[in-house]
Amino acid sequence: MSRALVKQELNLGTSYILWLAGFFGFCGIHRFYQGRWISGLVWFFTGGLCGLGQIIDAIMMPKMIDDANAGNAVW
Repeated sequence: MSRALVKQELNLGTSYILWLAGFFGFCGIHRFYQGRWISGLVWFFTGGLCGLGQIIDAIMMPKMIDDANAGNAVW
């Protein structure tokens, strides 16, 4: 099977490390990692929805990673 067809699973720890980048002004980087490009841009340009979205993401991160690894549609 071609390597291009094999999708690598996302890691929860990596996503949390990228989430921490929000404290340094790079909000939404974890969403780019998860394939959520549109909401990643929104988070990036609004400071993680003024910080509230960053806090919610800290709680929802395991579900978001599970959805991305399962191939469910993300936005």
